Amino acid sequence: MENYNDLRLAIEALSGGSNTVIVDDVGLPSIMVAMPKMYLSDLLEGAPRIPHPAWIVNGVEKDVIYVSKYINIVRDGRAYSLPAQDPKVYFNYEQAIDFCLNKGEGWHLLTNAMWAAISLWSKKNGTIPEGNTSNGENYYAPHEKGVPSSRYLDLVNRTATGTGPATWFHNHNVSGIADMTGNVWEWVGGLRLLNGEVQVIRDGTAAAFDRDMHRIDSHLWHAITEEGEYSAHGEKNTLKLSSVSPGDNREEDHLLGVPHYDIEIGHYGFADRNSTGNFGYYDCRFSELRAVEGVRIPMLMKALGLYPEKNTEKDGIFVVRNYGERIAVRGGKFDSFDRAGQFALHFYNPRYYHGGNVVGFRSAYVNLRGDRL
Repeated sequence: MENYNDLRLAIEALSGGSNTVIVDDVGLPSIMVAMPKMYLSDLLEGAPRIPHPAWIVNGVEKDVIYVSKYINIVRDGRAYSLPAQDPKVYFNYEQAIDFCLNKGEGWHLLTNAMWAAISLWSKKNGTIPEGNTSNGENYYAPHEKGVPSSRYLDLVNRTATGTGPATWFHNHNVSGIADMTGNVWEWVGGLRLLNGEVQVIRDGTAAAFDRDMHRIDSHLWHAITEEGEYSAHGEKNTLKLSSVSPGDNREEDHLLGVPHYDIEIGHYGFADRNSTGNFGYYDCRFSELRAVEGVRIPMLMKALGLYPEKNTEKDGIFVVRNYGERIAVRGGKFDSFDRAGQFALHFYNPRYYHGGNVVGFRSAYVNLRGDRL
């Protein structure tokens, strides 16, 4: 760590203490943003003053969790958060987890719970971030640009991490977390759709990832009931994603209709409900997502960014394939245009999907033995 003390002091001074440098088990640095514990009442109207689930790890409340300031790159199989880099692409969900675990104890793939908490904070504070959503530019404000880091023909694809203006950070200040809207979709830990049922690894326990915790058959995956309780999957009152539009047998990517929440699935998007093929899908704007009449949406679903707390035009798109296992990605990509957003969520691809040039990730760190670094 001695080699990076000056860097750490400079980063902390320039950010007012909100950013720091944490080294991994081989002594190499990542620039991280400290996220102090938040309460549901800080983020959601009418919510109780209890800790947001992101800060509860293995049943223990944490005072702070450190989030990668930048979409990660990979060196020697390890994830790093560094500025002005081309984000790592072409890898799958399990590789993303390994890139983080390889860094040592406490390092993990950013959990969906933490992504949701950050997004709710941005919404509460009026700082929903913009980003690279139109080939190197911001769709809503084309004068906002990042430094190109990848091109295809004459079009900019990805932009280098953190090179956009202040509005591309979660707090509209360069001390914040960069590029949560656009640039590349991001794998998040502890959230999936299994045959249409929403499943999570409860609280922020995905922050304690090991290589067995996230397996497709792991006992740590839980469904969510209408009452806001974690449940074994397949229960009658667990929340699922369905549609009034029936699926079909067409083995090609195509839109079927609009999704909604229910406690039963009326229609699957493909005749083989166990298929992981990328065929029919449902989508709507995240802000327009609804439940069928009579189905209750608990506070927990809003806290985890799975249901709109308020309607906001720039929340982004919500996409569902409710057959097979689908791992969540969030945020949007460089050509999502008005479909990108900090709340954008795709239940679209299986865990082994290589992500192409449009899916990245970011690591996070929690001190599993205490709260101090």
